[in-house]
Amino acid sequence: MSVTPVWLDSTLRRFHGAGVLLKMLGFSSHTSRIPSAMGTLTVNQNKLQKRLRRQAGEAVADFNMIEEGDKVMVCLSGGKDSYTMLDVLLHLQKVAPIKFEIVAVNMDQKQPGFPEHVLPAYLKELGIEYHIVEKDTYSVVKELIPEGKTTCSLCSRLRRGTLYTFADEIGATKMALGHHRDDIVETFFLNMFYNGSLKAMPPKLLADDGRNVVIRPLAYCSEKDIQAYSDLKQFPIIPCNLCGSQENLQRQVVKEMLQEWERKSPGRTESIFRGLQNVIPSQLADRNLFDFTNLRIDDNATPRFVNVVNL
Repeated sequence: MSVTPVWLDSTLRRFHGAGVLLKMLGFSSHTSRIPSAMGTLTVNQNKLQKRLRRQAGEAVADFNMIEEGDKVMVCLSGGKDSYTMLDVLLHLQKVAPIKFEIVAVNMDQKQPGFPEHVLPAYLKELGIEYHIVEKDTYSVVKELIPEGKTTCSLCSRLRRGTLYTFADEIGATKMALGHHRDDIVETFFLNMFYNGSLKAMPPKLLADDGRNVVIRPLAYCSEKDIQAYSDLKQFPIIPCNLCGSQENLQRQVVKEMLQEWERKSPGRTESIFRGLQNVIPSQLADRNLFDFTNLRIDDNATPRFVNVVNL
């Protein structure tokens, strides 16, 4: 049984309406141009910012991602997604009627040419608590993975384990990752195509170690919007020298497939994501989810009448 936060529950949505919800999240339906650090936003830029903040706020509420007194460890990679996530969560922290901490954490994996000054300078300017965790996973990956092979899987496992441990050390109650809606849908198809399993990335997850709760506040946000917002904010992007330069990865193939679908049928990715929220086990074939074996005719069921038309 899901529990919605008191501060953003269904009663508030039902009786106060979308206008109050948006106002609580810091939006105004009458504002077409707003000041920002970048200057005055255009109407479309303002709508983009509002949309990302609203979608993230809804995801946080729907999955009870953040609660009173939480210490949220925001994992920063230096990419557009994690920068956008931090930006949105800092705004939510200001306007939400609950108190929670935000701690930004970046992992320096000792990749050659990693610009180690970029994130500290950015985070100091924001004036928030941050940590740079130094761990030479780059050497481990290069030693274990043959040249030309995909490094993503091992790299992410090593990074995840290090971050889980650090979350324990600083007493973080939630660990925020920057995966968005497109990542979730791509993962769904990757698992289906290559692993034969029907699973994706949940917006909220209890880690395998049982000690860390992972949240994905951008679960409802599209990559297109995040890219546009990153360009608007001019975040200091740090490229990945390990996986960012690799071509023909399985994920890239799936990404291109979805992009082609989206070009031909706009809204396709969003529709697939909605499908992940509307699972009907009786219409699948997993015997662990539905008891097909004991299906029986119900003699007491009211018969359905069907009109037969002769053509």
